[in-house]
Amino acid sequence: MKQTNISVFVPHYGCPHRCTFCDQRSISGTQAPPAAEEVSALLDGQAGHLRETDTRAEIAFFGGSFTGIDENYMRSLLAAARDAVRKYPDIYTGIRCSTRPDFINSRILGILEEYGMTAVELGAQSMDPEVLRLNERGHSPEDVERAAAMIREHGFSLGLQMMTGLYGDKPEYCIKTAERFIAMKADTVRIYPTVILEGTRLGELYKAGKYKTFTFDETIDICAKLLRMFDAAGIPVIRLGLHASEEVEAKMLGGVYHPALREITESRIFFEDMLSEMKRLGGTRFIVCTDPKNISKVSGQKKENRRKLGELGYRFDIKGEKGTRLRIYALQNT
Repeated sequence: MKQTNISVFVPHYGCPHRCTFCDQRSISGTQAPPAAEEVSALLDGQAGHLRETDTRAEIAFFGGSFTGIDENYMRSLLAAARDAVRKYPDIYTGIRCSTRPDFINSRILGILEEYGMTAVELGAQSMDPEVLRLNERGHSPEDVERAAAMIREHGFSLGLQMMTGLYGDKPEYCIKTAERFIAMKADTVRIYPTVILEGTRLGELYKAGKYKTFTFDETIDICAKLLRMFDAAGIPVIRLGLHASEEVEAKMLGGVYHPALREITESRIFFEDMLSEMKRLGGTRFIVCTDPKNISKVSGQKKENRRKLGELGYRFDIKGEKGTRLRIYALQNT
C-alpha cells in the first residue's frame, strides 16, 4: 500500500512578515487561495484514483502560514478536509498543515484538534538567531522550541522544516540546526536548499553582489551530512528540495534547485561509504551488492560515482541483492 499527500496550497497574503527568500506565489504555483468548495471537489475527485491505485493519503495544507490566515476561512478549509476523512476513511488517513512557529498557541491548536488535524509542520528554517534576523524571519529559535513543545503536548505529529544557504548561513549552522531538531524529537523533517527568486530581498542582495549562497557541491555535501544525522536519529526526511515548478525555474536567479536533488545527495552518501569500505578492504576491483532500487544511486548520476572512484584507481561491478543496502567484496589478485 502506497502513501502520499494531497497538497492544497493556501498562500498567506496577510502575513505580517516578508522573509528575504519568500515568494509564495512562485513556490506554490498558486495565484489565488482555494475556496472550501474547491477543496471538497478536489478530494472527492482524487478519492477514486487513490482507491484504484491502492494509495492512502494525508490531506496537506501547504504554501503559506496556515494557522495565520483568517480564522473563518481556515475553519472552512478544515471542515472540507474533515468531511473528506469521514467520507473516505479508507483513503484519507489524516490532515497536516505547515505554519510559522509564532503562529502557534493553545487556542489555535485547540481549533486544529477540533477538526481532526494529525500533523503540524513548523517552518523553522534555521536555529541560528543571526541567520533568522538577517533573513527577517520575525521569530527566534526559542519560538520554534516553544511551538514544537506545544504541538507535541497536544498530541500532533511534529514536522520541522529547515533551509540551507540562507543569507548569513554557514555549514556549521546547518549542522547545529539539525542537532536542535533532533533534540526536539521531530517526527519528520523537510530540507530546502535556498533558491534565490526574482522579486525577493535575497534576489536584490544577490544581484548587488552582497549575498553568495552555497554552491551546488557544497549543498550536496551539507545535505548528505544532514541525511546521515537524521537517519541515525530515526527521523525520516520526507522532502529534500523544492518540488519541480516551471514558475520557480522561470524566476530563479541562483541557489540550488534540481528535480533529482535527493537522489544526487543519496548517491553522494553511497560514494562516501563505498570509498571508505574499498580503502578498508584493499585492492582495486570489487563487487558491490545492493538492493536493485539503489543501483542508480550506487552508480551515480551520469555514472559519476564510477568515474570518481575510477579516478582513484577503483573499479567495481554491481550485483543486485534484494534487501541489502551496501555490501562490498574485494576480488582476489587485483
